[in-house]
Amino acid sequence: MNKPGDRQPMTHLLNTDSSRTVGLRSEGRRHFVSGMALGAAALGLGLSGCGGGGGPEVRFAHGVASGDPLSDRVILWTRLSTEAPGEVQVVWEVSSRPDFTTIVRSGSTATSASRDMTVKVDVTGLLPGTSYWYRFQANGNVSASGRTRTLPTGSVAQVRLAVFSCANHPAGYFNAYADAAARTDLDATVHLGDYIYEYGAGGYATQSASALGRAPQPATEILSLADYRARHAQYKTDPDLQALHAAAPMIAVWDDHEVTNDAYTDGAENHQASEGSFAARKAAALQAYHEWMPTRVGAAPDVIYRSFDFGSLMSLHMLDTRIVGRALQLDYANYLKPNGLDAAAFAADMTKPRELLGSTQTTWLQQRLAASQATWQVLGQQVLMGRMNIPAPILLEGLNPGTGVSVSAYAAMVAKAQTAPATLTPLEQAVLAQPAIPYNLDAWDGYAVARETVLGTARSLDKNLVVLSGDTHNAWANDLQDLTGRQVGVEFATPGVTSPGFETYFPNENPTVFAAALTQLIGPLQYCDTARRGYMVVTATPSACTADWVYVNTVSSRTFTTAKGPTWKVLPGASGRKLVAG
Repeated sequence: MNKPGDRQPMTHLLNTDSSRTVGLRSEGRRHFVSGMALGAAALGLGLSGCGGGGGPEVRFAHGVASGDPLSDRVILWTRLSTEAPGEVQVVWEVSSRPDFTTIVRSGSTATSASRDMTVKVDVTGLLPGTSYWYRFQANGNVSASGRTRTLPTGSVAQVRLAVFSCANHPAGYFNAYADAAARTDLDATVHLGDYIYEYGAGGYATQSASALGRAPQPATEILSLADYRARHAQYKTDPDLQALHAAAPMIAVWDDHEVTNDAYTDGAENHQASEGSFAARKAAALQAYHEWMPTRVGAAPDVIYRSFDFGSLMSLHMLDTRIVGRALQLDYANYLKPNGLDAAAFAADMTKPRELLGSTQTTWLQQRLAASQATWQVLGQQVLMGRMNIPAPILLEGLNPGTGVSVSAYAAMVAKAQTAPATLTPLEQAVLAQPAIPYNLDAWDGYAVARETVLGTARSLDKNLVVLSGDTHNAWANDLQDLTGRQVGVEFATPGVTSPGFETYFPNENPTVFAAALTQLIGPLQYCDTARRGYMVVTATPSACTADWVYVNTVSSRTFTTAKGPTWKVLPGASGRKLVAG
């Protein structure tokens, strides 16, 4: 989902702890990547972009990446920048040592303009739970090196993942990527979507793009295969995104902006008939995505849901809540009346079965949950699953300013009702009498029956369920409860890397007060931060699954500091499965 011309949700509070300071963009990671290239030169393989291979010049201007790790294999990715016509042969090497003195796998493959000069290799025959280093060579030129890691098998003591979402290139610098790339404790990174955005110059969150040197390329909204390829290419010139990919394998899924805002199976809010066929646009977007991302492509390019098993500790099930099965979103505009919301009509539509995953993906997930014996069942997916009901007057104010009340005003009425109920005015009594309704119909709240199916499956199978979410640009920690109020699992949601959050839509609200009011008004919500960008670190052990939020103080400068938010965790077993602070 977007936000102002994109539409926006709500988010995360903070614990200011400027414990980590990163000056000038995590230079340690830069030195690691450049050092790998120098190591290649020392072995007589040449430096990237220096020529000497007897053919057209080849540069590796978009870095290297690895992804979709399994216990014995991993996808390696790069892209050639060259004027060479036809096919170009590319040599790849995998080493058990960073200096490449011990090559364990190697081979060659060809690329061409038909795949936008991208290179993807599925390297097999690797050892489980092992770190490797890799690089590419073409026409005598050598890429920078990356580090990857296979998944462990058997008993596993710990898994640590960095989780990202909503990285809008024109909106600011990728400082969250830079900070995570400098870490040495990650088993993998997880990207929950909105890896790119589709808007052109003057579109959503591009106000500062020219001043930051991050104007969209191409300048118009992207529609064609060439457009989507060019936008992916621009994003992958970012040094911090390159550093993140070079530091650890990425497990990624798309959300809507990899195609266009508020997409569903057959259309999108940001696609008009004048822009041609939505099916053709979607096909172009997904082709470019798979070309430019280290994903393992199956027989159907629109099927991206898949599982990753980290031994007996954690099964990570990556879902598609956006493209393959989603029905058209409900829209509050259809229920607004001159005197308020048609609550009866809205409630009736909310009880109708509406697909979010689609029946095929739902069956697949149920089978995967039933088959996995891992301690933690983790869903990596796009939109908030928690029940985020807010009082209707607050929602009406957001939909049509002047027709409702602000969060702070409503919280004051609640406090008044608790301490001095006799002083409430008739208007205040009428406001407090209105029902609480979902604030974001693009999320699982707009697909209540589909959510009950997933929660009911986890509960009936007695699984320890943890849901990872993105999309909203803000951070959340939710208890997941079914319609009867039974506790099923928890949700950890990551803030956006750069995309603006609620602070832009509620500029007069104090973020700390705003977040406190939300946690007071939304029962299952235990934590939120509505003002900061960053990422989330999820650590699983046999005794707990923990989320820590890392916030950057700016996305407008390449010099930044970080602050660690609070820690929330969940314990396994039927008596656990709910959020616990610290």
